[in-house]
Amino acid sequence: GPQSCTRNCLKLATMQVPDAAVSVVDATINFVYSFQPLAEKTLVLVPEALRSQMGVLADMVGMDVETVSYVSGMFACYPLGLIMLQIPYGMPRHIFSFLLGAFLLQFTLGVQWIHQLISSLVAYAMILALPRKTLKFALPVFAMAYMCAGHLHRQYINYLGWDLDFTGCQMVLTQKLYMIGYNLYDGEVLAQGKDDRAAKKCAKFALKDAPGLIEFLGYTFCFSSLLAGPSTEYSIYLGAIEGTVFKTPDGKMQKPPSNIVPTLWPLFQSLIFMVLHLVIGGHFPLLDSTDPQHNDPVIITDEFVKYFWPYRILYCWCALLAVRMKYYFGWKNAQGACNVWYSGFDGFNEKGEPIGWSISDNMDVLGFEFPPDVQTMTKKWNKKTSDWLTRYVYIRTGGNLGAVYSTSAFWHGFYPGYYMFFLSVPLVTFVDRLAKKKISPMFSKSQFSLYGLIGSLATVVGINY
Repeated sequence: GPQSCTRNCLKLATMQVPDAAVSVVDATINFVYSFQPLAEKTLVLVPEALRSQMGVLADMVGMDVETVSYVSGMFACYPLGLIMLQIPYGMPRHIFSFLLGAFLLQFTLGVQWIHQLISSLVAYAMILALPRKTLKFALPVFAMAYMCAGHLHRQYINYLGWDLDFTGCQMVLTQKLYMIGYNLYDGEVLAQGKDDRAAKKCAKFALKDAPGLIEFLGYTFCFSSLLAGPSTEYSIYLGAIEGTVFKTPDGKMQKPPSNIVPTLWPLFQSLIFMVLHLVIGGHFPLLDSTDPQHNDPVIITDEFVKYFWPYRILYCWCALLAVRMKYYFGWKNAQGACNVWYSGFDGFNEKGEPIGWSISDNMDVLGFEFPPDVQTMTKKWNKKTSDWLTRYVYIRTGGNLGAVYSTSAFWHGFYPGYYMFFLSVPLVTFVDRLAKKKISPMFSKSQFSLYGLIGSLATVVGINY
Protein backbone atom coordinates (compact mmCIF):
# COMPACT_ATOMS: atom_id res chain seq x y z
CA GLY A 1 0.00 0.00 0.00
CA PRO A 2 1.00 3.71 -0.04
CA GLN A 3 2.19 3.52 3.56
CA SER A 4 4.55 0.62 2.73
CA CYS A 5 5.96 2.57 -0.20
CA THR A 6 6.56 5.56 2.03
CA ARG A 7 8.30 3.41 4.63
CA ASN A 8 10.55 1.93 1.94
CA CYS A 9 11.44 5.43 0.73
CA LEU A 10 12.32 6.43 4.28
CA LYS A 11 14.50 3.34 4.70
CA LEU A 12 16.22 4.03 1.38
CA ALA A 13 16.86 7.63 2.37
CA THR A 14 18.36 6.59 5.71
CA MET A 15 20.41 3.56 4.56
CA GLN A 16 23.96 3.24 5.81
CA VAL A 17 26.73 5.15 4.05
CA PRO A 18 29.76 2.96 3.11
CA ASP A 19 32.50 2.92 5.75
CA ALA A 20 35.12 4.36 3.40
CA ALA A 21 32.88 7.31 2.60
CA VAL A 22 32.07 7.77 6.29
CA SER A 23 35.78 8.00 7.12
CA VAL A 24 36.36 10.67 4.49
CA VAL A 25 33.30 12.68 5.48
CA ASP A 26 34.11 12.44 9.20
CA ALA A 27 37.69 13.54 8.60
CA THR A 28 36.49 16.53 6.57
CA ILE A 29 33.94 17.54 9.20
CA ASN A 30 36.50 17.21 12.00
CA PHE A 31 38.94 19.36 10.03
CA VAL A 32 36.33 22.10 9.67
CA TYR A 33 35.36 21.77 13.34
CA SER A 34 39.02 22.28 14.31
CA PHE A 35 38.62 25.95 13.44
CA GLN A 36 35.75 26.40 15.90
CA PRO A 37 37.95 27.79 18.71
CA LEU A 38 39.06 30.56 16.35
CA ALA A 39 35.48 31.28 15.32
CA GLU A 40 34.38 31.43 18.96
CA LYS A 41 36.74 34.33 19.52
CA THR A 42 34.62 36.42 17.13
CA LEU A 43 31.57 36.21 19.41
CA VAL A 44 32.05 39.67 20.87
CA LEU A 45 28.74 41.44 20.13
CA VAL A 46 26.36 39.56 22.47
CA PRO A 47 26.76 39.91 26.25
CA GLU A 48 26.91 36.64 28.15
CA ALA A 49 24.12 37.88 30.44
CA LEU A 50 21.78 38.10 27.44
CA ARG A 51 22.60 34.54 26.42
CA SER A 52 21.87 33.26 29.90
CA GLN A 53 18.53 35.08 29.94
CA MET A 54 17.56 33.28 26.73
CA GLY A 55 18.22 30.00 28.52
CA VAL A 56 15.96 31.03 31.39
CA LEU A 57 13.21 32.11 28.98
CA ALA A 58 13.47 28.84 27.04
CA ASP A 59 13.01 26.85 30.25
CA MET A 60 9.95 28.94 31.13
CA VAL A 61 8.16 28.32 27.81
CA GLY A 62 9.36 24.72 27.44
CA MET A 63 11.20 25.22 24.15
CA ASP A 64 14.80 24.87 23.04
CA VAL A 65 17.01 27.93 23.45
CA GLU A 66 17.86 28.08 19.73
CA THR A 67 14.21 28.52 18.73
CA VAL A 68 13.56 31.07 21.48
CA SER A 69 16.64 33.06 20.47
CA TYR A 70 15.70 32.97 16.80
CA VAL A 71 12.13 34.15 17.39
CA SER A 72 13.35 36.80 19.82
CA GLY A 73 15.82 38.00 17.20
CA MET A 74 13.01 38.36 14.66
CA PHE A 75 10.94 40.49 17.01
CA ALA A 76 14.04 42.52 17.93
CA CYS A 77 14.18 43.74 14.32
CA TYR A 78 11.28 46.08 15.04
CA PRO A 79 13.00 48.30 17.64
CA LEU A 80 16.21 48.02 15.63
CA GLY A 81 14.30 49.32 12.61
CA LEU A 82 13.15 52.31 14.63
CA ILE A 83 16.78 53.04 15.48
CA MET A 84 17.69 52.74 11.79
CA LEU A 85 15.18 55.49 11.02
CA GLN A 86 17.25 57.89 13.13
CA ILE A 87 20.55 57.01 11.43
CA PRO A 88 21.72 59.44 8.69
CA TYR A 89 21.52 58.21 5.11
CA GLY A 90 24.57 56.73 3.43
CA MET A 91 27.60 55.11 5.04
CA PRO A 92 26.31 55.30 8.66
CA ARG A 93 23.34 53.16 7.64
CA HIS A 94 25.54 50.66 5.82
CA ILE A 95 27.67 50.26 8.95
CA PHE A 96 24.62 50.02 11.19
CA SER A 97 23.02 47.41 8.90
CA PHE A 98 26.16 45.26 8.97
CA LEU A 99 26.73 45.51 12.73
CA LEU A 100 23.09 44.81 13.57
CA GLY A 101 23.06 41.83 11.24
CA ALA A 102 26.24 40.48 12.81
CA PHE A 103 24.74 40.98 16.27
CA LEU A 104 21.54 39.13 15.32
CA LEU A 105 23.46 36.21 13.86
CA GLN A 106 25.72 35.90 16.89
CA PHE A 107 22.65 36.15 19.12
CA THR A 108 20.60 33.53 17.25
CA LEU A 109 23.22 31.17 15.77
CA GLY A 110 26.26 31.67 17.96
CA VAL A 111 29.52 30.54 16.37
CA GLN A 112 27.75 29.58 13.14
CA TRP A 113 27.45 33.26 12.25
CA ILE A 114 30.94 32.95 10.81
CA HIS A 115 29.56 31.22 7.71
CA GLN A 116 27.77 34.41 6.70
CA LEU A 117 30.98 36.40 7.09
CA ILE A 118 33.18 33.90 5.24
CA SER A 119 30.70 33.58 2.36
CA SER A 120 30.39 37.36 2.06
CA LEU A 121 34.14 38.00 2.10
CA VAL A 122 34.91 35.27 -0.44
CA ALA A 123 32.09 36.56 -2.66
CA TYR A 124 33.42 40.10 -2.46
CA ALA A 125 36.91 38.93 -3.41
CA MET A 126 35.40 37.22 -6.45
CA ILE A 127 33.58 40.43 -7.38
CA LEU A 128 36.85 42.35 -7.30
CA ALA A 129 38.94 39.72 -9.08
CA LEU A 130 36.78 38.11 -11.76
CA PRO A 131 35.62 39.48 -15.12
CA ARG A 132 31.88 40.10 -15.14
CA LYS A 133 31.28 37.41 -17.77
CA THR A 134 32.92 34.84 -15.47
CA LEU A 135 31.41 36.28 -12.30
CA LYS A 136 27.82 35.70 -13.40
CA PHE A 137 28.52 31.94 -13.34
CA ALA A 138 31.23 31.65 -10.70
CA LEU A 139 29.47 33.60 -7.94
CA PRO A 140 26.16 31.68 -8.17
CA VAL A 141 28.11 28.39 -8.29
CA PHE A 142 30.12 29.33 -5.19
CA ALA A 143 27.01 30.48 -3.30
CA MET A 144 25.06 27.34 -4.17
CA ALA A 145 28.01 25.05 -3.40
CA TYR A 146 28.59 26.58 0.05
CA MET A 147 24.91 26.32 0.87
CA CYS A 148 24.68 22.75 -0.43
CA ALA A 149 27.63 21.78 1.77
CA GLY A 150 25.68 23.18 4.72
CA HIS A 151 22.57 21.19 3.76
CA LEU A 152 24.56 17.97 3.39
CA HIS A 153 26.32 18.51 6.71
CA ARG A 154 23.01 19.00 8.45
CA GLN A 155 21.49 15.89 6.89
CA TYR A 156 24.59 13.85 7.75
CA ILE A 157 24.75 14.75 11.42
CA ASN A 158 21.01 15.19 12.09
CA TYR A 159 18.92 13.46 9.44
CA LEU A 160 15.27 14.59 9.52
CA GLY A 161 16.11 16.86 12.45
CA TRP A 162 14.62 20.33 12.85
CA ASP A 163 17.42 21.97 14.80
CA LEU A 164 18.09 25.56 13.80
CA ASP A 165 21.42 26.16 12.11
CA PHE A 166 23.00 28.58 9.65
CA THR A 167 21.49 27.04 6.51
CA GLY A 168 18.29 29.13 6.72
CA CYS A 169 20.21 32.41 6.65
CA GLN A 170 22.59 30.95 4.08
CA MET A 171 19.65 30.35 1.75
CA VAL A 172 18.76 34.05 1.86
CA LEU A 173 22.42 35.00 1.34
CA THR A 174 22.68 32.62 -1.63
CA GLN A 175 19.92 34.50 -3.41
CA LYS A 176 21.62 37.85 -2.75
CA LEU A 177 24.98 36.66 -4.07
CA TYR A 178 23.32 35.03 -7.05
CA MET A 179 21.53 38.29 -7.88
CA ILE A 180 24.43 40.68 -7.46
CA GLY A 181 26.64 38.54 -9.70
CA TYR A 182 24.15 38.96 -12.53
CA ASN A 183 23.47 42.61 -11.63
CA LEU A 184 27.12 43.48 -12.21
CA TYR A 185 27.22 41.50 -15.46
CA ASP A 186 24.05 43.19 -16.70
CA GLY A 187 25.48 46.61 -15.85
CA GLU A 188 28.57 45.95 -17.96
CA VAL A 189 26.61 44.47 -20.88
CA LEU A 190 24.14 47.36 -20.98
CA ALA A 191 26.92 49.94 -20.69
CA GLN A 192 28.59 48.37 -23.75
CA GLY A 193 25.32 48.52 -25.68
CA LYS A 194 25.19 44.77 -26.30
CA ASP A 195 21.91 43.12 -27.26
CA ASP A 196 21.16 40.89 -24.29
CA ARG A 197 17.43 40.31 -23.81
CA ALA A 198 17.78 38.95 -20.27
CA ALA A 199 19.94 41.90 -19.19
CA LYS A 200 17.42 44.34 -20.66
CA LYS A 201 14.55 42.70 -18.75
CA CYS A 202 16.49 43.16 -15.50
CA ALA A 203 17.95 46.57 -16.41
CA LYS A 204 16.51 48.40 -13.41
CA PHE A 205 18.56 46.18 -11.10
CA ALA A 206 21.82 46.41 -13.10
CA LEU A 207 24.94 47.79 -11.38
CA LYS A 208 27.63 49.71 -13.23
CA ASP A 209 30.18 49.52 -10.40
CA ALA A 210 30.89 47.11 -7.57
CA PRO A 211 29.88 48.36 -4.11
CA GLY A 212 32.52 49.05 -1.48
CA LEU A 213 33.22 46.40 1.14
CA ILE A 214 31.17 48.06 3.89
CA GLU A 215 28.26 48.67 1.51
CA PHE A 216 28.43 45.04 0.42
CA LEU A 217 28.48 43.72 4.00
CA GLY A 218 25.61 46.03 4.90
CA TYR A 219 23.64 44.39 2.09
CA THR A 220 24.50 40.77 2.86
CA PHE A 221 23.99 41.27 6.62
CA CYS A 222 20.91 43.53 6.35
CA PHE A 223 19.26 42.87 9.69
CA SER A 224 15.57 43.08 8.76
CA SER A 225 15.77 40.40 6.05
CA LEU A 226 18.56 38.31 7.53
CA LEU A 227 16.67 35.67 9.48
CA ALA A 228 13.61 35.00 7.30
CA GLY A 229 14.13 37.01 4.11
CA PRO A 230 12.95 38.30 1.81
CA SER A 231 16.12 38.70 -0.22
CA THR A 232 16.06 41.94 -2.20
CA GLU A 233 18.11 43.35 -5.04
CA TYR A 234 21.10 45.48 -4.07
CA SER A 235 19.62 48.50 -5.85
CA ILE A 236 16.45 48.22 -3.75
CA TYR A 237 18.46 47.93 -0.52
CA LEU A 238 20.47 50.98 -1.61
CA GLY A 239 17.30 53.03 -2.10
CA ALA A 240 16.33 52.66 1.57
CA ILE A 241 19.91 53.18 2.77
CA GLU A 242 20.49 56.37 0.77
CA GLY A 243 16.92 57.69 0.88
CA THR A 244 16.47 57.69 -2.90
CA VAL A 245 13.33 55.56 -2.43
CA PHE A 246 11.57 58.81 -1.47
CA LYS A 247 12.30 60.47 -4.80
CA THR A 248 10.00 60.53 -7.82
CA PRO A 249 11.38 59.28 -11.15
CA ASP A 250 12.32 62.88 -12.03
CA GLY A 251 14.32 63.29 -8.80
CA LYS A 252 11.91 65.29 -6.63
CA MET A 253 12.13 64.43 -2.93
CA GLN A 254 8.80 63.48 -1.31
CA LYS A 255 7.65 63.24 2.29
CA PRO A 256 7.78 59.61 3.51
CA PRO A 257 4.28 58.10 3.84
CA SER A 258 3.06 56.70 7.13
CA ASN A 259 4.50 53.27 7.85
CA ILE A 260 2.28 52.49 10.85
CA VAL A 261 -0.24 50.21 9.12
CA PRO A 262 2.34 48.56 6.79
CA THR A 263 4.34 47.71 9.93
CA LEU A 264 1.69 46.74 12.47
CA TRP A 265 -0.62 44.77 10.19
CA PRO A 266 2.01 42.18 9.15
CA LEU A 267 3.19 42.03 12.77
CA PHE A 268 -0.36 41.29 13.93
CA GLN A 269 -0.74 38.62 11.24
CA SER A 270 2.53 37.00 12.28
CA LEU A 271 1.31 36.69 15.86
CA ILE A 272 -1.92 35.07 14.69
CA PHE A 273 -0.02 32.60 12.52
CA MET A 274 2.34 31.74 15.38
CA VAL A 275 -0.59 30.89 17.64
CA LEU A 276 -2.34 28.89 14.91
CA HIS A 277 0.86 26.96 14.22
CA LEU A 278 1.11 25.92 17.86
CA VAL A 279 -2.59 25.15 18.32
CA ILE A 280 -3.32 23.34 15.05
CA GLY A 281 0.04 21.56 15.07
CA GLY A 282 -0.67 20.32 18.59
CA HIS A 283 -3.98 18.77 17.54
CA PHE A 284 -2.83 17.42 14.16
CA PRO A 285 0.82 16.33 14.44
CA LEU A 286 2.53 14.89 11.36
CA LEU A 287 5.42 13.28 13.23
CA ASP A 288 5.60 11.04 16.26
CA SER A 289 6.37 13.41 19.14
CA THR A 290 8.20 10.73 21.16
CA ASP A 291 10.91 10.15 18.51
CA PRO A 292 10.18 12.05 15.28
CA GLN A 293 13.48 11.13 13.63
CA HIS A 294 13.18 7.36 13.94
CA ASN A 295 9.52 6.44 14.41
CA ASP A 296 7.09 6.38 11.49
CA PRO A 297 5.20 9.63 10.87
CA VAL A 298 1.70 9.59 12.34
CA ILE A 299 0.01 9.61 8.93
CA ILE A 300 1.53 6.29 7.78
CA THR A 301 1.12 4.26 10.96
CA ASP A 302 -1.10 1.17 10.88
CA GLU A 303 -3.54 2.80 13.28
CA PHE A 304 -3.95 5.94 11.16
CA VAL A 305 -4.47 4.21 7.80
CA LYS A 306 -7.48 2.35 9.25
CA TYR A 307 -9.42 5.61 9.37
CA PHE A 308 -11.93 6.45 6.62
CA TRP A 309 -10.07 8.15 3.72
CA PRO A 310 -11.92 11.51 3.91
CA TYR A 311 -10.79 11.83 7.51
CA ARG A 312 -7.20 11.07 6.52
CA ILE A 313 -7.28 13.73 3.80
CA LEU A 314 -8.76 16.29 6.18
CA TYR A 315 -6.20 15.39 8.87
CA CYS A 316 -3.31 15.79 6.43
CA TRP A 317 -4.67 19.13 5.23
CA CYS A 318 -4.86 20.45 8.81
CA ALA A 319 -1.42 19.07 9.72
CA LEU A 320 0.22 20.60 6.64
CA LEU A 321 -1.62 23.86 7.22
CA ALA A 322 -0.02 23.99 10.67
CA VAL A 323 3.41 23.47 9.07
CA ARG A 324 2.76 26.30 6.60
CA MET A 325 1.70 28.59 9.44
CA LYS A 326 5.28 28.51 10.68
CA TYR A 327 6.46 29.98 7.38
CA TYR A 328 3.63 32.50 7.31
CA PHE A 329 4.72 33.70 10.74
CA GLY A 330 8.33 34.17 9.64
CA TRP A 331 7.54 35.94 6.39
CA LYS A 332 4.90 38.27 7.81
CA ASN A 333 7.11 39.13 10.77
CA ALA A 334 9.98 39.99 8.42
CA GLN A 335 7.63 42.03 6.22
CA GLY A 336 6.71 44.32 9.11
CA ALA A 337 10.35 44.56 10.22
CA CYS A 338 11.37 45.76 6.76
CA ASN A 339 8.54 48.28 6.60
CA VAL A 340 9.58 49.87 9.91
CA TRP A 341 12.47 51.61 8.17
CA TYR A 342 10.92 51.74 4.68
CA SER A 343 13.08 49.05 3.08
CA GLY A 344 9.82 47.46 1.95
CA PHE A 345 8.47 50.68 0.41
CA ASP A 346 8.08 50.69 -3.40
CA GLY A 347 8.67 54.43 -3.82
CA PHE A 348 6.70 57.13 -5.63
CA ASN A 349 5.32 57.37 -9.15
CA GLU A 350 5.61 60.33 -11.55
CA LYS A 351 2.72 62.11 -9.81
CA GLY A 352 4.40 61.87 -6.41
CA GLU A 353 1.95 59.22 -5.18
CA PRO A 354 3.12 56.21 -3.09
CA ILE A 355 3.24 53.05 -5.19
CA GLY A 356 2.86 50.57 -2.35
CA TRP A 357 4.75 48.20 -0.06
CA SER A 358 5.19 45.08 -2.18
CA ILE A 359 8.98 44.78 -1.85
CA SER A 360 8.77 43.10 1.55
CA ASP A 361 5.51 41.21 0.87
CA ASN A 362 6.70 37.62 0.48
CA MET A 363 3.44 35.75 0.91
CA ASP A 364 -0.21 36.02 -0.17
CA VAL A 365 -1.71 33.60 2.34
CA LEU A 366 -5.30 33.54 1.09
CA GLY A 367 -4.14 33.47 -2.53
CA PHE A 368 -2.08 30.37 -1.80
CA GLU A 369 -4.57 28.55 0.42
CA PHE A 370 -7.47 29.09 -2.04
CA PRO A 371 -5.84 29.23 -5.50
CA PRO A 372 -7.82 28.96 -8.74
CA ASP A 373 -5.01 27.07 -10.46
CA VAL A 374 -1.42 25.85 -10.08
CA GLN A 375 0.19 28.79 -11.88
CA THR A 376 -1.51 31.33 -9.61
CA MET A 377 -0.69 29.29 -6.52
CA THR A 378 3.05 29.14 -7.28
CA LYS A 379 3.16 32.93 -7.62
CA LYS A 380 1.66 33.43 -4.16
CA TRP A 381 4.12 31.30 -2.17
CA ASN A 382 7.51 32.78 -1.22
CA LYS A 383 7.10 35.46 -3.87
CA LYS A 384 10.61 36.91 -3.68
CA THR A 385 12.17 33.50 -4.22
CA SER A 386 9.86 33.17 -7.22
CA ASP A 387 11.16 36.54 -8.48
CA TRP A 388 14.76 35.35 -8.02
CA LEU A 389 14.12 32.14 -9.94
CA THR A 390 12.28 34.02 -12.69
CA ARG A 391 14.93 36.71 -13.23
CA TYR A 392 18.08 34.66 -12.80
CA VAL A 393 17.15 31.12 -13.82
CA TYR A 394 14.00 31.12 -15.99
CA ILE A 395 14.90 34.17 -18.09
CA ARG A 396 18.59 33.24 -18.28
CA THR A 397 17.85 29.70 -19.53
CA GLY A 398 15.31 30.69 -22.17
CA GLY A 399 12.27 29.67 -20.12
CA ASN A 400 13.48 26.23 -18.99
CA LEU A 401 11.09 25.09 -16.24
CA GLY A 402 13.24 22.05 -15.51
CA ALA A 403 16.18 24.33 -14.70
CA VAL A 404 13.96 26.46 -12.47
CA TYR A 405 12.61 23.63 -10.37
CA SER A 406 15.95 21.81 -10.24
CA THR A 407 17.60 24.96 -8.91
CA SER A 408 14.79 25.36 -6.39
CA ALA A 409 15.23 21.77 -5.24
CA PHE A 410 19.02 22.18 -4.78
CA TRP A 411 18.42 25.45 -2.95
CA HIS A 412 16.11 23.74 -0.47
CA GLY A 413 18.39 20.78 0.27
CA PHE A 414 18.81 17.10 -0.54
CA TYR A 415 15.92 15.30 1.08
CA PRO A 416 14.25 13.09 -1.59
CA GLY A 417 10.88 14.77 -1.03
CA TYR A 418 12.17 18.06 -2.41
CA TYR A 419 13.04 16.43 -5.72
CA MET A 420 9.84 14.41 -5.87
CA PHE A 421 7.92 17.65 -5.43
CA PHE A 422 9.87 20.17 -7.48
CA LEU A 423 10.58 17.88 -10.42
CA SER A 424 6.90 16.91 -10.62
CA VAL A 425 5.73 20.52 -10.68
CA PRO A 426 6.68 21.10 -14.37
CA LEU A 427 4.30 18.26 -15.35
CA VAL A 428 1.52 19.66 -13.18
CA THR A 429 2.15 23.14 -14.60
CA PHE A 430 2.01 21.78 -18.15
CA VAL A 431 -1.32 20.04 -17.47
CA ASP A 432 -2.61 23.23 -15.84
CA ARG A 433 -1.71 25.31 -18.91
CA LEU A 434 -3.23 22.71 -21.22
CA ALA A 435 -6.48 22.71 -19.24
CA LYS A 436 -6.63 26.50 -19.41
CA LYS A 437 -6.23 26.35 -23.18
CA LYS A 438 -8.52 23.42 -24.00
CA ILE A 439 -11.08 23.14 -21.20
CA SER A 440 -11.40 26.46 -19.35
CA PRO A 441 -12.82 28.42 -22.35
CA MET A 442 -15.89 26.13 -22.27
CA PHE A 443 -16.79 27.17 -18.71
CA SER A 444 -17.22 30.28 -16.59
CA LYS A 445 -14.01 32.14 -15.77
CA SER A 446 -15.23 32.95 -12.25
CA GLN A 447 -13.36 31.19 -9.46
CA PHE A 448 -16.69 30.83 -7.65
CA SER A 449 -18.42 28.96 -10.47
CA LEU A 450 -18.79 25.18 -10.20
CA TYR A 451 -15.85 24.68 -12.56
CA GLY A 452 -13.77 27.25 -10.66
CA LEU A 453 -14.51 25.63 -7.30
CA ILE A 454 -13.64 22.17 -8.62
CA GLY A 455 -10.38 23.57 -10.03
CA SER A 456 -9.52 25.20 -6.71
CA LEU A 457 -10.27 22.03 -4.79
CA ALA A 458 -8.17 19.92 -7.17
CA THR A 459 -5.26 22.38 -6.83
CA VAL A 460 -5.44 22.37 -3.01
CA VAL A 461 -5.64 18.57 -2.81
CA GLY A 462 -2.83 18.20 -5.34
CA ILE A 463 -0.45 20.56 -3.57
CA ASN A 464 -1.09 18.94 -0.19
CA TYR A 465 -0.29 15.60 -1.78
